[in-house]
Amino acid sequence: MSIRLLKTLIAVADHKTFGAAADAVFITHAAVSQQMRALEEDLGLVLFDRTRRTPELSPVGRSVVARARKIVQDYDNLVPSVLGDEGFQGELALGAVPTTLTGLTPMAMSVLRSKHEGLRLRIYPALTSALLNGIDRGHLDVALVSKPVMLPVGMRFLDIAQERLHLVTSVEIAETDAIQILKKHPFIRFNRDAVVGTLIETWLQNAGARVTETMELENLEAISSMVHANLGVSIVPAPCVVNPSALPLRWLPLGEDAPSRVLGLAFARENPKIRVIEEIHKAFLHAVDSAAPPQGQAQE
Repeated sequence: MSIRLLKTLIAVADHKTFGAAADAVFITHAAVSQQMRALEEDLGLVLFDRTRRTPELSPVGRSVVARARKIVQDYDNLVPSVLGDEGFQGELALGAVPTTLTGLTPMAMSVLRSKHEGLRLRIYPALTSALLNGIDRGHLDVALVSKPVMLPVGMRFLDIAQERLHLVTSVEIAETDAIQILKKHPFIRFNRDAVVGTLIETWLQNAGARVTETMELENLEAISSMVHANLGVSIVPAPCVVNPSALPLRWLPLGEDAPSRVLGLAFARENPKIRVIEEIHKAFLHAVDSAAPPQGQAQE
């Protein structure tokens, strides 16, 4: 029995079919079948129910998968665990949603760098869907994303913070009723393709708020600039770590039923850099806990 066979078994469990597992581990469909036969012979167990058109894991097979995940994780972490802090050398590709690039992400990366100077980070900004795809394809090690409704198969998610949606207006708008403000002023929409964009659209529909849309942006700083210039109002998540140079805006709550986006780290379940990812997670949590109260913003 080899680690390679266990990794293929886990891929079958995660991707449901031999064909999909073959694509995930970069071998042929026939090779997956051969490896699973070899693993069954090595263990002396029947791991798959082959009476079905598509082989499915047997109850015993599912139990073996659970143990295999732990074995593979321990194997991948063997060298880092022996090396200690030396395991934090080298380069790591980190994705991040654009709304975190001027507050949360730089603060967390500063915390991380102070502890592990030998760790080099490459940061790639993109929307959540693109970042999750980057993890799945192996282009990214980990990504700070807005938690999707369903996490892709084979990925884990570690919560960092919740950011409640607020209505943002220029300081010149004195009105406090969010629905009336949305009705009277042009609306600057957060990108519909983003997880946050879906949350916003759902809230607007549930609240019966009709808006006159003038533009659609995905960058919080760009939206803030447009709002500050009195070109419209918007709904965005109130950042858990505020940019020190943020423009002065009014932040109005949307009520008790206002949704929140959940920020967290997404990564492949079997990522061999799990110890580094856990340190990155701690750095983000530290940044949130130590964030100063918002300044230069009138929040109500």
